[in-house]
Amino acid sequence: MAHRRSNLLLFFCFLSYCLIAFAAKSYYDILQVPKGASDEQIKRAYRKLALKYHPDKNQGNEEANKKFAEINNAYEVLSDSEKRGIYDRYGEEGLKQHAASGGRGGGGMNIQDIFSSFFGGGPMEEEERVVKGDDVIVELDATLEDLYMGGSLKVWRVKNVIKPAPGKRRCNCRNEVYHKQIGPGMFQQMTEQVCEQCPNVKYEREGDFITVDIEKGMQDGQEVVFYEDGEPIVDGEAGDLKFRIRTAPHDRFRRDGNDLHTTVTITLVQALVGFEKTIKHLDEHLVDISSKGITKPKEVRKFIGEVKSSTVNIHFFVLQVTASMVPNFCNFSYFDDGTKHQPIKSIGKLRRFFFFQDLAIRPHEFTE
Repeated sequence: MAHRRSNLLLFFCFLSYCLIAFAAKSYYDILQVPKGASDEQIKRAYRKLALKYHPDKNQGNEEANKKFAEINNAYEVLSDSEKRGIYDRYGEEGLKQHAASGGRGGGGMNIQDIFSSFFGGGPMEEEERVVKGDDVIVELDATLEDLYMGGSLKVWRVKNVIKPAPGKRRCNCRNEVYHKQIGPGMFQQMTEQVCEQCPNVKYEREGDFITVDIEKGMQDGQEVVFYEDGEPIVDGEAGDLKFRIRTAPHDRFRRDGNDLHTTVTITLVQALVGFEKTIKHLDEHLVDISSKGITKPKEVRKFIGEVKSSTVNIHFFVLQVTASMVPNFCNFSYFDDGTKHQPIKSIGKLRRFFFFQDLAIRPHEFTE
C-alpha cells in the first residue's frame, strides 16, 4: 500500500513538472525557429529579433526590454551545443541542475558577449559574421491626418529576387577542414573551399504591394523597418527595407514638433470689435475660436487641449490671425485735426474720423 502511494506521488510530481514545462514558452518559440534548426538559422533569427527589440530602439518600452532579455537568454542556451543538448532532453530544470553542478568551464557567455559577436566589439569580435545585403531606404510622405490619427499606406515597390539559373557556381556553402604541419609537432587547422557544384542563380525584378503602418504621433525621420526585405545577396541574408517618414504639405495646417499651426483671415470690422469662428480639426471635429475687442495683425493665439487622442502629444493648437486691411490703430488713433485719442472701437467713428474714409472693407471667410 505504501509502495502504491509512493508511486502515485511520483506520478503526480512528474505530471506537474510536465505541465509547467509545456506551459512555459520554449526557447525555440522565443527565437521563432523549429526545434531542428541549424546553428546558422538560430544565429540569423537571433540577430533579426535582437535588432528589433534592442533597448536603444525601444526606450521606455518595458515589454520590449523584457522580450530582449528573453531572446538573449534563449540564444545563450541554443547557441551552446552542450546546453542545447541538455535543454532538449531535460528542459530548463535540467539546465538549472547543470549550472548548479558547475557546468562547463565556469560562467559561459553573457549578454554582452552574445550581442557583440553580431554587432562588433567585445571578446567575440573575431567570430565570422553573416554576409548581409544592402538596406533600402525609401522617403515616405505621410499626411498630417495619418500622423495625427494613425493609418496605413499601400506602397508599390519593385525589388531584386534570387531565381534559379542554368549551370553550377562556386560558393561558400561548404568548407573542408584539414591540418597543416608548420613545424615539428606543430599543426595548424585550415579550411578550404571545396564546393563547385551549387545550382546557379540569377536576379529578377518583381513588384508587389506592401502595407506601411503609420503610428499616431510619428515624427519626421522616424523609420518603419521591414527586416530582410531589402536587397538580397547570394549566400547571405537580405538587407532591410526602411520607410523614412516625412510630413507631406497640408492645405490648412503646418506642424512644428508637437504643435499645429493654422492661419485665419478676418475682416477689418472683426479685427476692431471681435469675432467668432469655427474651424475644422484634422479629425473633422470643430474648434470654436473667438476674440473680444481689438485683434492685432498676425496675432498668435494658443488653444491648449485640442487633442482627441491621448496617445498623440500635441500640446497647442496655434492660431495666427491675419486681418485683411488693418491701419495702425492698435495703440492709439488720430482724428482729422491730428489730436491723439483713445483707440476707436466703433467702425462708425473710424469712417468719420480716419483719413481712410474711402477704405474698402472686404469680408474674408476662413476657407476649409
